[in-house]
Amino acid sequence: MKKRDFMKFIAIIIGLMIVLPSYGQRKKKEDEEGIVPTYVEGIAYALPRTGIKVHVEAIREKFEPGPYAGFAEQLLGIQNAKTRPSVKWSITNMKIETFAEPDPEQVHKAMGEGAFTISLAANGCISGINSPKTTELPLQTSSNKTFQKPDIDDGFSFDYFSDTPFVIPGDSTNNFRPTRVSVEQKAAEAAQRVLDCRMNQYDLAALRIDGEYPDGKAYEVSLEELKRTEQNYIKLFVGRTTYKTETYSFDYVPGSKDNNTAVIFRISEENGVVPATDLSGKPVMIEFDEVSGLTDKYKSEAVSENPEAGSSGVYYRMPGVANIKITYELNTLATARATIAQFGVIAPFPEDLLGGAYAVEFHPETGAIKSVELK
Repeated sequence: MKKRDFMKFIAIIIGLMIVLPSYGQRKKKEDEEGIVPTYVEGIAYALPRTGIKVHVEAIREKFEPGPYAGFAEQLLGIQNAKTRPSVKWSITNMKIETFAEPDPEQVHKAMGEGAFTISLAANGCISGINSPKTTELPLQTSSNKTFQKPDIDDGFSFDYFSDTPFVIPGDSTNNFRPTRVSVEQKAAEAAQRVLDCRMNQYDLAALRIDGEYPDGKAYEVSLEELKRTEQNYIKLFVGRTTYKTETYSFDYVPGSKDNNTAVIFRISEENGVVPATDLSGKPVMIEFDEVSGLTDKYKSEAVSENPEAGSSGVYYRMPGVANIKITYELNTLATARATIAQFGVIAPFPEDLLGGAYAVEFHPETGAIKSVELK
C-alpha cells in the first residue's frame, strides 16, 4: 500500500471515530426527550345520566293564642279555646321533573376514526357522529331554594284592641301609686265590646228595615265595620291563625347499582321543609321501581359478534324506564313515570358506521341513538 493511500485510510478511521459517537449521543438524547416517537391520542367524552328535580309547595299554619283564652268560656261561652301556640306544616303541591348531566361513571375515550368524527355537546356528552346538525341541551344554571323567606309583619297586635288603659292612677288609699288593671278586668271589657258589636249589628239591621239608611252602600260599610271589630275582639279569646306559603326544590340523582330508595328531604314540625341532612325533621322518601324485562331484552339484543366491537371507544346508551314514588309516613305524595338513562344498558357503537358514510345523532338527555342517516 502506498503511503498516500495509507494516510487516506487513517483519516477515514479517525473521522468515523468522531462522527459515530456524536450520532449515537444525539439519537439517545432524542429518544429520551420523546421527539422522534409519534403518538395518536383520542377524544374523551361522557354519556349523560338522569337526575330528578322535585319542586315542593308547603303551607305553614301558625296559631297564636289570645291573651284572654282562659276566660273564653266564662265570658262568651266559647268552649275549648286553645291556650298554647302551635306551628303546623303541610305539603300542598309537588312536581317531579328530570334533568340531564354527564355521568362520571361513564366517561370514555374515542379512538381512531371515532375520534375524528365525534361531536360533543357543551357539557362534554356525546351528541353526534359525522353530523353537523346535532342537538343538545342548553347550558343553564338552576337554583334550588332550601330556605324559608322571613315573616312579613302584618301590623297585627293583640294590644291594639283595647280602648281602656292597662294602668290607672292611684288614689289616697294607695299613696297615689299607679295600679295595673287585672287581666280579668281587661277580659271582661273585651267581652263587653263583643256583645256591644253584636247588639249594634242588630240595631243597624232594624234601622235598615225602618228606612233610616237610604244609602245602601253606607249600610253595607257600617255593617262590615261592626263585623270586623267583633272578630278582632273575639281573637283576644280564641287567638288567630296565619298562613304562609313556601316553595322549595331538591335534586336527586339515582345510581345505577344502589337500592334506588333514598331520603330526598325532611319535614320538621317547627322548621317545615328542610334538607335531607337536617335530622330535626321526618324523612320524605323517593323510590324507583324499574320496569322489569326492558333491560334484559336490551342486553340480549345489544350483544355484538364483531371481535372489534368497542375498539373505537364509542358507546351509546339504551335507557331504562322506572316508576317514581315519593312518600311521607306511608302516605304517597307524588308519582311519576320517567326514562332514567343510568337504569339502561351501555352498548358499543357499530364499527362499520364510523367510516364517514353515516351521520348519527344522539339524544342529549339519555345518550340513546336518535337517528342514523346515509350521507
